[in-house]
Parts: sequence; structure tokens; C-alpha cells
Amino acid sequence: MERFGFLIHPIEINDIYRKYKILKWLPENMTETIASCFPPSEVSKITDLQSPHNKAEGWFIGVPLTTKMMMTLDEKVVINKIIKAGKIAEGLGAKILGLGAYTSVVGDGGITIAKNLNIAVTTGNTYTVAAAFQATREASRLLGRRIEDCEIAIVGANGSIGKVCAELACRSAKKVTLIGRNIRKLEELKNFFTEKYGDIPIECTISIKEGIATADAVITVTSSLEDVIHPQDIKSGAVVCDVARPRDVSKKVQQLRKDVLVIEGGVIEVPKGTIFNFNFGFPVGLSYACMAETMILALEKKYENFSLGRDIHIDKVDEINYLAEKHGFKLAGLRSFERVVDEKYVEEVLMNIEKATEID
Repeated sequence: MERFGFLIHPIEINDIYRKYKILKWLPENMTETIASCFPPSEVSKITDLQSPHNKAEGWFIGVPLTTKMMMTLDEKVVINKIIKAGKIAEGLGAKILGLGAYTSVVGDGGITIAKNLNIAVTTGNTYTVAAAFQATREASRLLGRRIEDCEIAIVGANGSIGKVCAELACRSAKKVTLIGRNIRKLEELKNFFTEKYGDIPIECTISIKEGIATADAVITVTSSLEDVIHPQDIKSGAVVCDVARPRDVSKKVQQLRKDVLVIEGGVIEVPKGTIFNFNFGFPVGLSYACMAETMILALEKKYENFSLGRDIHIDKVDEINYLAEKHGFKLAGLRSFERVVDEKYVEEVLMNIEKATEID
């Protein structure tokens, strides 16, 4: 039996309040201080994971720090807490550890954590990229558009996930816009892609509003604590794949822009029968892509630091896609702001696109 561990943590303060209701009566900063003193702990056991080739089991290990706390506390304190959580996974017999949510962002992208553990470590970012692009392609198809005919904008293109999303776009799209905070790095990335893939039209900008204004598809992968994409920024009929947690796309988009399709990147259908024994907000049988990557590597007995540090390689994206198919993982039906994107949902978006076109 193959074994793995996966780290989870409360995304926001309300996640702590749901578990420790009494803390809701305290000031938020006091709640954060108390929570930061809690030790990591086993949350649940993942059972009945089986592919046509192997079986595995694993554990969710909880790190009691919110996203905000991970970004504002002393980095060494946060990393040490994550390492302690990894030691719990080791003690349970896990041979690989997946870093969920912001545990994969803090510090050097898992390198220091891996050096302090005796098991393999992966951030899950490689399959997150693969799933995000698959989801963008499928969402575009549902709106009657081929990805090869699309202008794709990548928000956060200088980041580890953003760079590979941009490279996947350069392999498929008719035009790519790179958006990030550092224009010099964006230009360097553009030159790399042009040299590798030929004279594909690539633009660079530090303005999100300008960069996505004409995009048919947007993949957004920033590490911002606040939303960065707002209702007035998006082209009618566009697909927006929001890979970031917390979300990059404002919830106002859901309320005000019925003529765009916002999807969550990285929602994966796992092999039938898998039991997580923990509710992380998805229906039975679905997981984030980063979780799925850890499970896939365990089933493959590929106990190595697969996705680590700030660089993700395109060849590994192709490899994890192959391994996912081999072990029975696939892109799930699309989701938008916690709602399943079914045929009725798509029809509503298409109808609103048509209305927006008539108004213009």
C-alpha cells in the first residue's frame, strides 16, 4: 500500500471560527495569536484510493495558520510549523508530502521544507497548471470558441505557475498577453517564448485592466491577498480561469457580469470510491489538482520532489497529464463560484453574451 500526506490550512479567519466557535467572540488579532500556538495535527485519513495499477492511502495534516498569518508572521516560524506538520506525515508512514494552498507559497516554494524531511515533497503546482489550462480550453469550447483562435492573458505571468500557463498558451493561442508587476522580467519571458516557439504575437504589461481588456480567455494566478480582477475589466464573452486562493476575481463579477464565464482552475475527478473523510468544500469524488498530484505520484510510486521551488517545467506538465490519465484522474465538470457549470449555466451565459452584443 502506497502512502502520502497532504497539508491543509484555514484559508481565512472564518474557517477557524467554524471549528472553534468560542473564538468568534474575541478580536481577530487575538484569535490569530491563539491559533498560531496550536500544533499541526492529523485531520483525516484518505482511504480507498485505487487506480487500475495500484492502491494508496493518505492523510490530511492541518497547519493552524490562515493565509494572512502565513504572509505576515515571521517566515521561519511559518516554515517550522509546516515542517512539524510534515514530520507528522512521516510518522504515519507517508512517502511523499503535498503542500496545499499557501504552504506551497511561503518561503522558497518547498525547498527548505524538503531539506528538513526524510520524504519527498511536492507543491502540486504542475498538475494545477495542467488542469487550469484544460479547464480553460473546455470552458472556451462550451462558449463556442477554439483555444487556438483565442487571445489569452496570463495574470501573474512572472510567477512559477503563471510562467508555465503562459508557455502552454504560447503552444496553443493566436496571441498571448503577459501581465505582472515587473516589466523587465515579462520582456525576458517574452524573448524566451519567441525564441522557443517562433514569432507568436506576445504583449507585456503591468496593467491588469489593460492586459485583459481584449482577452478571450484569462488565466489568473497571483499571490495577492485581495481580488485583482473586477467587473468592468473583463471583455464580454470571456472565460476567466481563477487558479488563485484567495480568489483573484472579485465576487462582484458573479453578480454583475452574467456575460462572462468564471471558472475555478484545478478541479479534478479522482478514482471512484476514494474517501477523503473531510469536507473541504467540494462534492464527493472531486479534489484540487494539487491534492490529485500528490495522490498520482503515490500511485505511481514516484517518490521524488516533483514540483518544488519557483520553476515548473513544461515537460513535467506533459508527464503529469500522462500519469493522471494512466491512474484514472481527469478534469471534472467545471465550477464557477461554488456552482456547477452545467448546460443550463452555459445557456444563461451565452444568452447574456448575446444581449451584451445587442447593447453594444
